[in-house]
Amino acid sequence: MTTVATPGISTTASALRRLYFVRFAFAIVWAGLAFAVAKDLNPLAVTLFVIYPLFDVAAAIVDARASRATGSPALLYANIAVSLLAAIGLAVAGTSGIPAMLQVWGAWAIVAGLIQLVVGATRRKMGGQWPMIISGGISVLAGGSFLAAASAESPALTNAIGYAIPGAIFFLISAIRLGRAAKAN
Repeated sequence: MTTVATPGISTTASALRRLYFVRFAFAIVWAGLAFAVAKDLNPLAVTLFVIYPLFDVAAAIVDARASRATGSPALLYANIAVSLLAAIGLAVAGTSGIPAMLQVWGAWAIVAGLIQLVVGATRRKMGGQWPMIISGGISVLAGGSFLAAASAESPALTNAIGYAIPGAIFFLISAIRLGRAAKAN
């Protein structure tokens, strides 16, 4: 896809590129830590699951600030609200068990994925957004699988952890692809 070279887009693309590299690194580190501690539901596992959507809040704030020149950040504000609710929901669900954790995680993945898909679609002119669109769609499907897994006989948190790895890879691909748009003037 050809990118449109305007100062607003190149500035936004540059900021998003840096953000996406950070999101990639965070998700990989988070997944490694979570796999190490989330074999059963314990305070550290719950804390890690609460941190993930809180990081999403911080990333959406950075994204909204960077994106003001290229469009309305309304969907990013919605993502902030949804991710804050997810963090609170995960903290509460952590006292109820793995099925409750998976239900909250799944609902969050569905809504956040829909938002990511739409935001990516509206940013297509910038370039580097197809990975975000695909990732958003996969997030919706993964969220549905987490909801289904919550009713399984022996649900496991480790299934939800795997969600972070493809997302990280899509952020990395998008960051690399945004390089052209970031350099355009």
